[in-house]
Amino acid sequence: MQTQLADFIRDTPEGREADAILRRCVHCGFCTATCPTYQLLGDELDGPRGRIYLIKQVLEGATPTAKTRLHLDRCLTCRSCETTCPSGVEYGRLLDIGRHVVDARAPRPAAEQATRWALRQTLLAKPLFGAAVALGRAFRPLLPQALAAKVPAGAPAGVWPPARHPRRMLVLEGCVQPALAPGIDAAMARVLDRVGISLLKVGGGGCCGALPHHLDATDDGRALARRNIDAWWPQVERGAEAIVVTASGCGVMVKDYGHFLRADPAYAAKAARVAALAKDTVEVVAALWPQIAPRVAMDRGAQRVAFHPPCTLQHGMQLKGRVEEILAAMGLEVVPVRDAHLCCGSAGTYSVLQPELAAELRRRKVEALSAERPEVIATANIGCLTHLAEAAAQPVRHWIELLDERMVGGVRPPVAR
Repeated sequence: MQTQLADFIRDTPEGREADAILRRCVHCGFCTATCPTYQLLGDELDGPRGRIYLIKQVLEGATPTAKTRLHLDRCLTCRSCETTCPSGVEYGRLLDIGRHVVDARAPRPAAEQATRWALRQTLLAKPLFGAAVALGRAFRPLLPQALAAKVPAGAPAGVWPPARHPRRMLVLEGCVQPALAPGIDAAMARVLDRVGISLLKVGGGGCCGALPHHLDATDDGRALARRNIDAWWPQVERGAEAIVVTASGCGVMVKDYGHFLRADPAYAAKAARVAALAKDTVEVVAALWPQIAPRVAMDRGAQRVAFHPPCTLQHGMQLKGRVEEILAAMGLEVVPVRDAHLCCGSAGTYSVLQPELAAELRRRKVEALSAERPEVIATANIGCLTHLAEAAAQPVRHWIELLDERMVGGVRPPVAR
């Protein structure tokens, strides 16, 4: 694709990156076949190729409009198009640049800005969000059905093993997962403890930065990334083997810290080091499988499991099929799921900001996941888990919890919910 970027961006780092990405696109349209919003809406401008054209026009000097912003907002950032693209177009990075420019040159109406500000403040304030979740659970029987479905049932996290091993890894706690599903990180800690590794919570960290970054507050996102790096760095210098991220939506962000902070001279090198240490749950378990496998009880029945691979796992981190292999190796019966490459509609705050599209994507995903009558639906991201749980008849769980329950020895896992 030929480009003639406008003066305001041509010689900036973002402009040079966007120009290189645009020039890789050959207009083939393969991406539209795997784009969830194009499948729903049938509009070229609601597919990757159309959005690339919109971004190109804005970067070449065209004035963005509310319609431009709408088509970019409708994108889930699922990056399925990147998996499909034969030319290696880094659509996700281009979209970030395009959205930032559109927001700057065509500011949102005050009501939209207020909604996004409120989302950032609520979800990033752990005490406030935790209190809201606890209150919702306490009054769940009295809430309207639609609202009650959005409040996940509580479950005890279970025992978190003490830090007793020389080998240590760190964990990203995130912003909403500690309140919604504290058992996920605790299950990861128990799995690692059984093979001689302590998983450490480190004070001072929190949100990975993705939430504000995708809600028009990239500077806030960078500040949160720096805060996490500062919190982890003493343990990194002491030899922590990895930074485990049990939510794939956060994992893809932490793995991108090197790029995200590349222009920050004080943090660029540290960010690159942290990004290299960041590991999704499945990467950690797969590397340790020779030690884990002997501790898996294979006599507990072949529970039927449908696995939903989050977009951040299969497209963002390119770890497609890895969890399913481990689930099968655990003795579970992993049922086939049609259109497994498609997004469930959660996509961070997308389900709040684009509720109709998100609901239809979820309806289709739950139908596909339920087709083979599984006993449980497993996934690898807290956003997907809570979004699917609103509509699924089966329990929806993080897959590491299933592994924790099937391992023997060490601390006792919590009772399955």
